[in-house]
Amino acid sequence: MTKITDFTVKTIDQEEISLSQFTGKVLLIVNVASKCGFTPQYAALQELYDTYRERGFEILAFPCGQFMNQEFNTNEEIKQFCSLQYHISFPLFAKVDVKGPNAHPLYTYLTEQEKGLLGSKAIKWNFTKFLINRNGEVVARFAPSTKPEQLKQDIERLL
Repeated sequence: MTKITDFTVKTIDQEEISLSQFTGKVLLIVNVASKCGFTPQYAALQELYDTYRERGFEILAFPCGQFMNQEFNTNEEIKQFCSLQYHISFPLFAKVDVKGPNAHPLYTYLTEQEKGLLGSKAIKWNFTKFLINRNGEVVARFAPSTKPEQLKQDIERLL
């Protein structure tokens, strides 16, 4: 059986890492974009990270430009924007596709594990969120419009 910790991804600096380094942690995996109406959620995501990190919580952010091209072209631009505008300290990964034939295998897995509205697998927009328990299992999927602060109860239950 596949788990989140079985996947390999590239960091924003193009370093290949295994998600196994997050074994035993509660994860929130989010497809992000720098020029989206939901981009201000970065601030609330950072607040969640600051609040729960010491208790074994991590946010993994995957930039994506598939929705009206609302992400910068290069990983360097993305990294600079997140650092300067939102002081992001949670892990940022290299820009990926989250849907379609070139979707990153992690996102193919996530969407198979937890369907969206009306059983839809496809990610519909930026800032779709997947909550993963300490066993590496996908336990919830949240719409882009779900504000990060609305996830506190779910996160606390898993911690």
